[in-house]
Amino acid sequence: MTLTLDHLAVGCVTLEEGVAWVETRLGVALGAGGRHAHYGTHNRLIGLAPGLYLEVIAKDPDAPDTGRAAWFDLDRFTGPPRLANWLCRTDDLTTHRDITGPAVSLQRGDLRWDITVPDDGTLPMAGGFPTLLRWGVGVTPPGRALEDSGCALKRLTITHPQADWIRGQVTGIGDNVAFEVGPIALHADIATPHGLRDL
Repeated sequence: MTLTLDHLAVGCVTLEEGVAWVETRLGVALGAGGRHAHYGTHNRLIGLAPGLYLEVIAKDPDAPDTGRAAWFDLDRFTGPPRLANWLCRTDDLTTHRDITGPAVSLQRGDLRWDITVPDDGTLPMAGGFPTLLRWGVGVTPPGRALEDSGCALKRLTITHPQADWIRGQVTGIGDNVAFEVGPIALHADIATPHGLRDL
């Protein structure tokens, strides 16, 4: 499966808490985001070179009950904000459906995309395996549309007990994504106008 890293997601209990955590860590203000009516969540974004972005996402307390599990495992999210998910573009949304869940078609404003979400809203392999997405034809992904923030992803490290297996499934992911065997964790080293910072 050939994948292209699209963006990273920070999960949090409240969006305000997550935004404050990221802005403190990076020393850079996040931009606007939006709401996802299908899952009852909202987010804020910041562009990351090269052509990537970071989103901070939480359940929206003002959203009506959707009757379905929230994505990004946000129904069960507890504790402080943390890097919780990595998302990759691909045309193949079915090969690992048993891990990633089925593809759901979504739209917000001019954005249209298909994204894999398990029916119970959990993250694939607790975040060790990427969520997969495919942007609609003619859609400019946020990573290419957002303002230059002065921040760039230098390295994303996925730590997981099955890291070697995951590495073998995501060929072509790029030199700035690394895999280590160990307890589940995601770690991003990000160059900022204030030096190298981490999430």
